Amino acid sequence: MNYAVTAQQMKAVDQNTIREIGIPSMVLMERAALAVAKTAERMAAERGWGKNAHILAVCGTGNNGADGVAAGRILQERGYEVSLFFAGNAQYDSEEMKHQKRIAKNLNVPKLSAEEYENADCDIILDALFGIGLGRDITGEYRKVLEILERIRERCDAGVIAVDTPSGIHGSTGEIMGAALAADVTVTFGYPKTGLLLYPGKKYVGKLEVADIGFSKISLLKSGWDAKVLTPEDLSKLPKRQEDGNKGTFGKVLVIAGSRGMSGAAYFTALGAYRTGAGLVKILTVPENRTVLQTQLPEAIVSCYDPDEEETMQTILEKECAWADVIAAGPGLGQDAYTEYLLETVLSDAYVPIVLDADGLNCVASHPYLTRYFTENIIITPHMGEMSRLTSVPAADLKKAPLEEARAYSARYGTVCVLKDAVTVITDKDGGTWINQSGCSAMAKGGSGDVLTGVIAGLLARGMECAEAAAFGVYVHGRAGEYAADKFGENGVLATNLADSILK
Repeated sequence: MNYAVTAQQMKAVDQNTIREIGIPSMVLMERAALAVAKTAERMAAERGWGKNAHILAVCGTGNNGADGVAAGRILQERGYEVSLFFAGNAQYDSEEMKHQKRIAKNLNVPKLSAEEYENADCDIILDALFGIGLGRDITGEYRKVLEILERIRERCDAGVIAVDTPSGIHGSTGEIMGAALAADVTVTFGYPKTGLLLYPGKKYVGKLEVADIGFSKISLLKSGWDAKVLTPEDLSKLPKRQEDGNKGTFGKVLVIAGSRGMSGAAYFTALGAYRTGAGLVKILTVPENRTVLQTQLPEAIVSCYDPDEEETMQTILEKECAWADVIAAGPGLGQDAYTEYLLETVLSDAYVPIVLDADGLNCVASHPYLTRYFTENIIITPHMGEMSRLTSVPAADLKKAPLEEARAYSARYGTVCVLKDAVTVITDKDGGTWINQSGCSAMAKGGSGDVLTGVIAGLLARGMECAEAAAFGVYVHGRAGEYAADKFGENGVLATNLADSILK
């Protein structure tokens, strides 16, 4: 598992490691520079330049710039042609920057003038202009430096390696601070920064490499972190399948989904739950869907209610909710009048975890009083449009601050919130936060969200706690999307392919 940190938290980790643990700043800097140099050498080899690669390090006045100087110096010592360009007023140089400049001078690392910089040729750019400390828009001289660097990159078709963070990206939010330079690779130090994981910043990162340069774990515990980030190694934490288990051992999922002419959502949700390992899946839907669902997924039990017979429907709902270990409700339910009554009955009578999605969320948005039934056993899975309806916050504003909005909702209503977007975030009532980094655009197809609902329900059925089931469900779902995209192509993935790729 990785831990994403804000710029402020990263500074605290850095200072604690230096001042309290006693690891000198220059030692950390040298290790950071070695990591950048290693990436530059790999890029030079992969692009066929080898030692003939010309490397341009563009450095600001702070410690990020000092990292760039040190990396350039190391690369020159290893036989590469290196040029340094120093942006900004030298009187603002940090102490580490002054020290790195002296070392570079002693080793005769070439330094470019402003005129030489404008006409520079290179194969690889080390972007060390701004680090995580950037807190205001880039303007004036620095913006000109960045614009020239963009022109150099385009003219020379140069590869760009961002040192710790792409210049112009806010380290905590991912916001573009006036202008930014997109990287091919970002070598970030210690821990991934939140702003590198969220859009629009993520778009500028390229491939993200996290370099261990010696920060103490004690320092991380003292500073805290912004969010957890699951990695492939975490898949070992998924529930193991008992050798002597039976179908009841692995949990019973009730899928309350589908409406007249809308059986697909129920099918995808049930399939997602089965593919994740649930022992039994029962679909509760309208009678019109029985035949098609029994044909599509004969492994599922299909039970029906008549929306026109309210009293009988209540009896059926109470009986089926009592049967279930987990309930997934909402996909394809529609917005007919009976949906409100159905959902209130489920929310008020069920004492098991509930995954609430799609039309279930739209119903809550239309009837806000239903939130009084929300507890920590409820997981909501809205996309940005549904979240906007739930909160009355414009989707554009939600996209600017997804962590804050999801955290606020979880804190207010006590639920786990899975806020779905290109980068999905998961929060719980205690402030626990996950930022998902799996998945791809091939998953942007109808039915994909229904599969996710089923995956989360399947993990709940197998015994995972709500927040972890949500976080792991999103991660597993994203990995399935990547697998399916490799097999069927970026444009060819269907929701069925996605479900069939779970845990492969």
